[in-house]
Amino acid sequence: MPKYTTADIRNIALLGHAGAGKTTLADAILHAAGTIGHIGDVEKGSTVSDFTDEEKERGHSIYCTALYTDHDGKHINVLDTPGFPDFIGHAFQALSAVETAAIVINAAQGIEPVTRRVFDRAGESNLCRMIIINRIDAEHADVEDLLDKIKEAFGSTCLPVNLPSGGASDVIDCFTNKEGDSDLGSVEDFHTNIVDQVVEVDDELMEKYLEEGEVDPASLHDTFEKALREGHLVPICFVAAKHHGSGESVGVKQLLDLIVKLSPSPAEGNPRPFTLGEGDDAQEIVAEPDASKPTIAHVFQVASDPFVGKLSSFRVHQGTVDNSKQLFVGDARKAIKLSHIFQLRGKNHSEVASAIPGDIVAVAKVEEVGRGSVLHESHDYDKLVMTGVSFPEPMSGLAISPTKRGDEQKIADGLSKIAAEDPTFKVTRDSVTKETVVHGMGEQHMRVILEKLKNRYNVEVETKTPKIAYQETIMANAEGHHRHKKQTGGAGQFGEVYLRVEPLERGGGFEFANDIFGGSIPSQFIPAVEKGVRQVLDEGAVAGYPLQDVKVSVYDGKHHPVDSKEVAFVAAGRKAFIDAVQKAKPALLEPCVSIEVTIPSRYVGDITSDLSGKRGRIQGTDMLGDMATVTAAVPLAEVSNYQNQLKSVTGGQGSFTMEFSHYEQVPSNIQQQVVATFKPKEDDD
Repeated sequence: MPKYTTADIRNIALLGHAGAGKTTLADAILHAAGTIGHIGDVEKGSTVSDFTDEEKERGHSIYCTALYTDHDGKHINVLDTPGFPDFIGHAFQALSAVETAAIVINAAQGIEPVTRRVFDRAGESNLCRMIIINRIDAEHADVEDLLDKIKEAFGSTCLPVNLPSGGASDVIDCFTNKEGDSDLGSVEDFHTNIVDQVVEVDDELMEKYLEEGEVDPASLHDTFEKALREGHLVPICFVAAKHHGSGESVGVKQLLDLIVKLSPSPAEGNPRPFTLGEGDDAQEIVAEPDASKPTIAHVFQVASDPFVGKLSSFRVHQGTVDNSKQLFVGDARKAIKLSHIFQLRGKNHSEVASAIPGDIVAVAKVEEVGRGSVLHESHDYDKLVMTGVSFPEPMSGLAISPTKRGDEQKIADGLSKIAAEDPTFKVTRDSVTKETVVHGMGEQHMRVILEKLKNRYNVEVETKTPKIAYQETIMANAEGHHRHKKQTGGAGQFGEVYLRVEPLERGGGFEFANDIFGGSIPSQFIPAVEKGVRQVLDEGAVAGYPLQDVKVSVYDGKHHPVDSKEVAFVAAGRKAFIDAVQKAKPALLEPCVSIEVTIPSRYVGDITSDLSGKRGRIQGTDMLGDMATVTAAVPLAEVSNYQNQLKSVTGGQGSFTMEFSHYEQVPSNIQQQVVATFKPKEDDD
């Protein structure tokens, strides 16, 4: 068993925008704990976290990396996450494995788009949150102004627990201490603010504080953690992970002490939610961090390691894991053994005999385990899943084809393995265009995927812009009819179908109803009619795109006692459905995205005008000093190359995030253009 207990574990994820210094801070934490001898350099590729070839080449994080260290008798797991919007899926993965989300902000750059996204997502995940202001020694850092902006953006619950002092060469505690001065003024004022905030969650302590005017900060441990769990306090720490003058860190030792003394253990944090069962029978399950209870563990990340192969990282939520236990993966009937369990520190793996509740560990070469899998030792938990785990929909797409004939299977295998590792990458096959389309979060993400195909799986592909994934629907009720009659000598084919169509609400999908009375179409042929209708759902009726949000009711028809066959009613149902759709005011729907653009405030007019010109609807403009955030809903077709367009408008000073929002009817002129290019396949009727 480990030398530590669950109460000794601290799990923390470092999140924030690219350039905030998370990876250097992770190294600084390991250095302050005495685990490594020096703080690495991201640009030189010498950090513990950024160890893959892709990360070293680019000079920034791409994946979530697990690190562990020990300090002051506590076992600390740090998950260092990427900060570019293209790789935010790997950052979101970390949230299901930790109690505390530490949002790292570059003091010179301030609040950036990903800062907001991870702060909000951590809150939605019911995690304890803290803010780490890094690079306080940067030339243009104005930490006082940044503090005001943090409170404006994230609320008055964001309060410092320490303050920069000595011209950013040190930090001074303002939670347990009220003496002295800082770079931001009197320590006592900040001390009073945070103590006031903490005691508010305990009525008895609050009454005592009001009566006596003071409370011993040493007695506030439990109250501090309660304030964290309830979101009543978001502590702010100041650091310079690697001070420009000395090359050493500033404030990191104090940060480490804070993590050890005041951040929650797995037994104290808000538990991750699990659901057992499906539909109306589903019930919420709370995993208890009790080593004696049946094991529950959740796989939050899968990676391909060049030395050990498939590496699955998981968090133990209940019970223990060791190589003697038989564990089930989801609802699998056959149990597995985890022969080799590792603690991870970047590329270094340390084998351990077992893992207790709260541990973050990994297992190698177990093919049955996938991202999102729940490991358990009882069939009572076969339908157990972790809830609240979601990822943004990948909206950037490329149609790919092999450069060499015969590579199709190698490409398919490579893409399948990459998709298993990456929560924001998916592969689709367009049945109409016969295109294989890979979807990611942006240009950088797609470039990394293509390089993986080349370097890891030794295949190269050609790329082009895929067609927009339009969908078809109808706007009115209509009726359709078709008689399928074919005589080729001997027994023929005969089937006649009358049906009605009506639109459903957006998102209603498809409904099929059998309204036949009197046996005009024998019941054994109704499934054939539905089969023909479903063929049109996939292929489209007016422009070659999938059809949705429609109800089809078959109400009459004719059959022949000899010539009626399934194939005849498939053809009749298909043609009758097409006939009805073409009469029912068919409409094209296009995917729309929610886009959030952050730019210097002087570009607000240019950006809102540009987005409006792209058929976008401006939903809001948030001014934050000399920066502004514009949010809008825009058709995907108009912003498929927005990265380059934004760079052109702002001179490279803008950034944006984009997520799928909904489908919306396209203007008639665009629909006419798309429909005009559609060539329906000929039927042998």
